[in-house]
Amino acid sequence: MRDLSAEARLHLRARSSSNRVAVRFHIVAVYSSLALIAAIVFGAASVRPF
Repeated sequence: MRDLSAEARLHLRARSSSNRVAVRFHIVAVYSSLALIAAIVFGAASVRPF
């Protein structure tokens, strides 16, 4: 294995950190969209039951 310089290690750590933030953002976006869909469906069902 080759030795990484301090700058390369810092860049690698920052990239993995930003990758984690992007994954977390996508998870939050998916769950919030599902919650919005559920709120619309339940809201419509309470106003006009099946």
